[in-house]
Amino acid sequence: MEIPKIYDPRKVEDKWYSFWEREGFFHGAVSKDKKPFSIVIPPPNVTGSLHMGHAFNNTLQDIIIRRMRMEGYTTLWMPGTDHAGIATQNVVERELREEGLDRRQLGREDFVERVWQWKEKYGNTIIEQLKRLGCSCDWERECFTMDEKCSLAVRTVFVKLFDEGLIYRDNYIVNWCPRCRTAISDIEVEHRETGGKLWYIKYRLKGSDDHVIIATTRPETMLGDTAVAINPDDPRAGDLVGRIAVLPLLERELPLIVDDYVDPEFGTGILKITPAHDPNDFEVGRRHGLAEVNIFNEDATVNENGGKYAGLDRYQAREAVLEDLEKQGLIEKVDDYLHAVGNCYRCGTAVEPYLSLQWFVRAAPLAQPAIEAVREGKTVFIPERWEKVYFDWMENIRDWCISRQLWWGHRIPAWYCDDCDEMVVAIEEPTSCPACGAGSLHQEEDVLDTWFSSALWPFSTMGWPEETPELDYFYPTSVLVTAHDIIFFWVARMMMMGIHFMGDIPFRDVLVTALIRDSEGKKMSKSSRNVIDPLDVLEVYGTDALRFTLAQMAIPGRDIFLGEDRIEGNRNFVNKIWNASRLALMNLEGLDPASMDLDGLRLELSDRWILSRMRITIEQVNANMDRYHFSGASNALHGFFWNEFCDWYLELVKPRLYQGEAEDKEAAQYVVWKVLECSLRLLHPTIPFVTEEIWQLLPGTGKSIMIASWPRKEEFPSDEVAEEQMGFVMRLITEIRTIRSEHDMLPRSKVGLRLAVADEEKARLIQEYWSYFENLAGAEELKLVEEGEEGEGLKVVVPGVEGFVLPPREVDRGEEVERMLRKLDKLKKDLERSQEKLSNPDFLNKAPSRVVNKEREKYGRLQEGHRLLEKQLDRLEGHGKA
Repeated sequence: MEIPKIYDPRKVEDKWYSFWEREGFFHGAVSKDKKPFSIVIPPPNVTGSLHMGHAFNNTLQDIIIRRMRMEGYTTLWMPGTDHAGIATQNVVERELREEGLDRRQLGREDFVERVWQWKEKYGNTIIEQLKRLGCSCDWERECFTMDEKCSLAVRTVFVKLFDEGLIYRDNYIVNWCPRCRTAISDIEVEHRETGGKLWYIKYRLKGSDDHVIIATTRPETMLGDTAVAINPDDPRAGDLVGRIAVLPLLERELPLIVDDYVDPEFGTGILKITPAHDPNDFEVGRRHGLAEVNIFNEDATVNENGGKYAGLDRYQAREAVLEDLEKQGLIEKVDDYLHAVGNCYRCGTAVEPYLSLQWFVRAAPLAQPAIEAVREGKTVFIPERWEKVYFDWMENIRDWCISRQLWWGHRIPAWYCDDCDEMVVAIEEPTSCPACGAGSLHQEEDVLDTWFSSALWPFSTMGWPEETPELDYFYPTSVLVTAHDIIFFWVARMMMMGIHFMGDIPFRDVLVTALIRDSEGKKMSKSSRNVIDPLDVLEVYGTDALRFTLAQMAIPGRDIFLGEDRIEGNRNFVNKIWNASRLALMNLEGLDPASMDLDGLRLELSDRWILSRMRITIEQVNANMDRYHFSGASNALHGFFWNEFCDWYLELVKPRLYQGEAEDKEAAQYVVWKVLECSLRLLHPTIPFVTEEIWQLLPGTGKSIMIASWPRKEEFPSDEVAEEQMGFVMRLITEIRTIRSEHDMLPRSKVGLRLAVADEEKARLIQEYWSYFENLAGAEELKLVEEGEEGEGLKVVVPGVEGFVLPPREVDRGEEVERMLRKLDKLKKDLERSQEKLSNPDFLNKAPSRVVNKEREKYGRLQEGHRLLEKQLDRLEGHGKA
């Protein structure tokens, strides 16, 4: 059989992915005769491009779904993308600016049409990248959060929640991004410790020369002050309450009030109250019926309520206010102060607490059933510690601001009558006002928070509110694989919405993945130049190598420290699989596995041992996969295939494959085929491409490994005796090989053994399987001696055996010198090429840092190999012939 010597992923991956997709293997049709297994993909933003976090998360999902497909389940991995309101609008607005346009020049309708055009042109980028990663999603069912099916679900949920009193509209403090010009939720604000100042400002008391001193980190917001507050337990409260303070600069009268919110330890213990620009002050204001004076426009410039400071942006206003306060001698002192500043998670702009009219969901009634579902074990978090994070947030949940001041998104399904101001909330656009009958209505301008539509993802994608077969069969889904940073954004909200509208949890397991860091444990960032681009990795090492690395390092609850050396090591593993399979395939001529089974074959010790080890490996893989311990499963497969199958069994079986008697060769061929074929099936979910390529070349296989059955331990006999006996033989061979290595014995030299064996069974094993020692230990002579008998040579001891390894017979050192000189010459050339590259300024300045570092590491390895080879060569040449 002609099989390429070198495995080239580029010639394999596109071929097999196209084949799988063309054959419809990814599609899970509803089948009442089979059990369902479903996953909904965390929908990547339509603006997105594959990063290592995507690669990690989706590799794990694909491993799960491929395995369950092979287990015989009808599988659905629901794919799709999120419309990403703010992000997508920002991208298209940036394009318009490059053309000298503004969205307001286009108008809403034309702008939205422009976004749809952008989505059609670029929105499929990440989907194609996921396919490149090997993701076996059901692309026939691909969804988009703004397609008609999902949009109907969004409108239906909004109307139902509104009718139930769980959605309302009111003026409240929100987190406002002046750059994006929209409200964002609490969990979309990133708080960063920032060095600032604490200004102590004098507020005069009306009718006297007395004053109170108030500390603030944001003096510009004093323009919106409507009260001054003190804690009721403060001893000064009795003298101050009821008096009037006068706002500096604007001369607004401010009542002095008492409220438990005031912290006596902060500043002077007396606070300015700015209800329109601080969430806590807002609550104080509502309790005391204070005026709410908004001093900012949407872009954080001061509005007309700011008096002479109108038109300045907030930071210019701060400087102007401080300058005027200083002139009037109203600044008592200034301290350095470290405080947390909230920033928009999208653009990094400091958010502004801002009073505005918004839509909200009453979250607490929805949260309670979702809390109980996790407490009762209906939904389980893995690792379990993430349940506490979930509970902490859900038990202290605040109402959810769901309106966004954008044009791209699900427009809120509320209409207002132009004649009587009646508001109509409806799934479909009304034609007339139900109150006055007028036909002139206009729709709410705001759109819904992006997370509102993604909260419905597990059931909206399956056709809800229609009662579809998919919904009945695949809901609730089996497992959600997600990152910890969207437990609040997404997981909790899907739990609330799923239970409320479907009457059941949206998923049974929530697998929370770790963070991927660089090899030194640092967070990957472009500024640190330590980002590993998965697309680059796929080009250099192949998809299977990256997937296996991510799976091998995926220990629940532990962050991944990823370096290219790990990926390179697993490319070597993929090559090992290829080379071992090539050896096997070249020696399976004439084999018809369908007509054979293990019964009746002349099996020897190594056959029985590897078959039993295969059974144990299946058990280990299943046990680890069942608890989402991908690392344990991958390491079990790596250890079995590389060490036990390749390094031991294939080496031991070669003589029978090459020149064994017909009956011995047939047994060897069948065992090699059976173990290799099963190993490929176990490996397939993690490394799908190389396994399909090899499996297609094996005799006796079917249409695709992807739809082959998942291995069962019952396919292989358990043989504890063979494992014990082979374990003894392997320990003794390993000890002999260690002695050879430690004493620099040449690979082709032969040694003799003088062994005292404790029992007859071990002596029989050594004699019966002497060929193993000849093949793997370079032994050519065996003499069994009495225990305690003196002898010459190098001492060897394993349980049940002790004796000596006799020095090797004479070998031609001249031949060895010639062989090593050829190897040394190749090393020198490789060193020169590497040194030339590292001396090239263009390479050093233009190549990515990871490529330069990789070349430096390679140069170091070549230098060390060169040094060791020269040392060994000097020793050989110095001794002449042995």
